[in-house]
Amino acid sequence: MGSEPIVDPSTVTPRSHLAPVWFQVTDLQVASGEGCWVTTVDGDRYLDVTSGIAVTSTGHCHPTVVAAIAEQAQRFVHAQVNCYRHDLLEPLAARLAELAPADIDTFFFANSGAEATEGAVKLAKQATGRPNVIVFQGSFHGRTHLAMAMTTSKTGYRAGHTPLPSGVFPSTFPHTVGTGLTENDAVDRALADLRFLLASQTAPAETAAVILEPVLGEGGYHPAPDRFLRGIREICDEHGILFIADEVQCGFGRTGHMFYVERSGVRPDILVMAKGIASGFPIAAIGASAELMQRWPVGSHGGTYGGNPIGCAAALATIEVLTADGFLDAVDARGEQLRAGLSTLADAHPVIADVRGPGLMVAIEFRDPVTGEPDAARTAAVIAHCREQSRVLLMNAGTWGNVIRFMPPLVISEDEVALVLDAVGAAMAATA
Repeated sequence: MGSEPIVDPSTVTPRSHLAPVWFQVTDLQVASGEGCWVTTVDGDRYLDVTSGIAVTSTGHCHPTVVAAIAEQAQRFVHAQVNCYRHDLLEPLAARLAELAPADIDTFFFANSGAEATEGAVKLAKQATGRPNVIVFQGSFHGRTHLAMAMTTSKTGYRAGHTPLPSGVFPSTFPHTVGTGLTENDAVDRALADLRFLLASQTAPAETAAVILEPVLGEGGYHPAPDRFLRGIREICDEHGILFIADEVQCGFGRTGHMFYVERSGVRPDILVMAKGIASGFPIAAIGASAELMQRWPVGSHGGTYGGNPIGCAAALATIEVLTADGFLDAVDARGEQLRAGLSTLADAHPVIADVRGPGLMVAIEFRDPVTGEPDAARTAAVIAHCREQSRVLLMNAGTWGNVIRFMPPLVISEDEVALVLDAVGAAMAATA
């Protein structure tokens, strides 16, 4: 019997005790972050155009937000709202009432976008006494069970988890890229399909709500045309259906507006918000009118951590930064700079089929210039080149994985946008 080989412990990778279910955009181990940059344990700096998936709206460790968190942590870490009320709940709700669309003046606090989305649907069902909800193709509303049933951007989020909750009916989103439709034709078809769905599958008297991301997130950063938003509002009003705007990803200045629905003049009945609300601290909110919130029976919804005092402090500090004079103007300016630079690249590289998105919620879509088919391989190659050669971090999106989404911290500078454009330009040339 031979002797066992001697193994050098320094060459053995320790087994991770983390669940492997998380997908990984990179294998980077980060030690710190500041502004638009993250630094790894090895001391390498990367320009972070992911913002933790559109979360770090004021950048990593903004001093105003850090100070608010530190101050609050010394006073109260957890003040559970059923047991007693801390002194930041009302101020945050009042501030959100000032920022939200008209009549959205009463708020419930949760921990995540998925949790808030599910809560919004629960509210709609209680308020209307109806069981069903309509969503749109390409949507992403979360990974909890009901939110997963409402998510149609990729099968990967749903596969293996069926049967999912019933009463969820997908309708058409007005896509134009790759369809050959003009925007007007796409909107006409989508509104006609919504009316057909109400006539054929979920009767208006059984439909509690229509829920829409005003800019599709995981679905590829497609902004909903204003006429589509107005058409949904008209159909909802016609049938007494509630309109829920899921602004988890596109809210809090990401699009150059505090909320994207503002630009269309459409008033949702329920507004869902999370991600950028607190610069990375986990807090979310559901907003509705006081009258609508009164229809939610006391005790029928809740949560242990909802309205956490540190989260409220982080949200109030974040809002202070986002509402400073000229801040959203700067978001628009940097978005225009980014889109202009990407459009120039599209002129030189026909594989870029579209440049789109408001504010700093920008995307480029890759399609074969001959066949028009989605080009996920080129998308992945460009993202990898940017990370490995330029130390710029990007993510993909879209059902086919053929979209690069640009969601940097809203504090990104003109010079940093130029670095992003240089990185993408070099990657386009290297991967041609």
